[in-house]
Formats: sequence, structure tokens, C-alpha cells
Amino acid sequence: MVEQLPSHRPLVVTVAVAVASLGLLAAAVAGGWLGDDVDRGARFCEAHAGTVRQPVNTLSNLGFVVAGLLVAARAGRPDGLGVGTLARLPALATAYACLVVLLGPASMAMHATESDVGGHLDQASMYLVAGFAVAYAAMRRWRRGPGFLAVVLVGVVAVSELVGLWPAELPVVAYAGNLAFGVSLVLALVWESRLARGGLVLDTRWAWAAAGSLAVAFAIWNTATTGGALCFPTSLYQGHGVWHLLCAVSAWCLFRLYVSERAVGSPPPAGARSCA
Repeated sequence: MVEQLPSHRPLVVTVAVAVASLGLLAAAVAGGWLGDDVDRGARFCEAHAGTVRQPVNTLSNLGFVVAGLLVAARAGRPDGLGVGTLARLPALATAYACLVVLLGPASMAMHATESDVGGHLDQASMYLVAGFAVAYAAMRRWRRGPGFLAVVLVGVVAVSELVGLWPAELPVVAYAGNLAFGVSLVLALVWESRLARGGLVLDTRWAWAAAGSLAVAFAIWNTATTGGALCFPTSLYQGHGVWHLLCAVSAWCLFRLYVSERAVGSPPPAGARSCA
């Protein structure tokens, strides 16, 4: 078992990333740095407001910031990273926390401005988190190190960016980039399930919770697109905002799956049955 001492570093680093990225976003929106409104988020129902074009869809992204900070807070607790890979490589937990936080302001960039640059930031942040999930599973499956994770992460993001260039609209998922994001997450969960059958013990309830949150989020996302049955352009209820919040829940559940990792025969990590 790897003993972990209390540390404020994960939370300090993640808070710094959150403050810096949100501050830069606020300056970019106020200064028009991200370019003109080209209706990049018009598909997501909410009517245009003022300087912040889609306020509910924008603010709901704070769920990612909260989820990332929760990951960082747990990462600094004694035994907060369990007894598996993250306990041996705690910097990866901090990296994951920062990536989850960055989903927030990156998606805000699109919904606040509906600019082309904002849309690219939104997609890129999705690719990064999905790429991390794939790379982390691959690293453990083939028993490699963080360098291997970095190479796979870059590869997944690069392929996703290339797929996202496909201009045609697709059924159900709309954009090719969304398809790349979904395929990456499915691949990550498949590899996690194989790890659970191949010598590691994982609390698969967290995998089901992560996948279930995404499935419900996707169903709501499809009912609340512009012109959809549950599209209410001027309402505080925005289905796409619910999508953001449930995706943040899924990111937290995925982290809890990582923390639950242990070798066959070893005792469960402290707090393994806790939802905190």
C-alpha cells in the first residue's frame, strides 16, 4: 500500500487554473477577443441575451469547475487517491482535475460568445478530457508510464481534431467532433472493463454511474436542441445546461472509478464505500 500524506498542492494548482482561466474568459468576452458571433451555439436552444449570449448554458459550465475542484480536494487528502495507480502517480490526479476545470471556461467561451474560436475551444477541451480517459486506461492496460499516456493523449486529440474537420452534419450527434468525443469515452470505458477483468479490482458502480450520467445527459441534450420538444429559448430551464451538469457528474464518477483501483487480494482503500 502506498501511504499518502496530506497535501494542499493539488487544490492550490487547480484553483490557480480555475481562477486564471475564468479571468481570461471574462476579459475575452468583455473585450471581444474571441471574434464575432457566428451563431456557433445556435443549435442549443437558448435565445440570445446581451454580452453573454446564452447565460444559462454559460453559467451551467461552472459544474465542471466545481467537479475539478472536488477532484483536487480529494487528491490532497490522506488516502484520497486510494492504493492504485493514482496513489503512485498523484500528479496525474492533479492533471485530471485541471482538465475537468478547463471544460468549464472552454465551453463558456462558445456559449457566451457563439464565436467560431469559442466553438473550437469547447471542442478541444472535450477532446482533452476524453483523450485523458483513453490514455489513462491504455497506460494501465499495457503497464506503461506517464510518457506513454502523454503520447496517447496527443494522438487521441490530434485524431479527434482531424475528425472534427468533417463538414457534414451527422444524425443524432450533429458534428463529427461530437462523434469522436463519444467514441473516445466508450473506448475508455471498454478498456476499464477489461482492466477490471484482467487483474485489477475496480468498483464498477462508478463506471456505471459515469456511463449512466452521460447517457441521460445525451438524451436530454437531444430533446432540447433548437426546435426540439423541450426547447424553451427564454426559460431558466435549458436542456443543454443540464447536459453540462450531468457531464460534470460523470467526470467526478470517472475519477472515483480511478481511485477505487486496487490489486486482486488487497483490501479496499479507505473510504471506498463513501460517496464523498
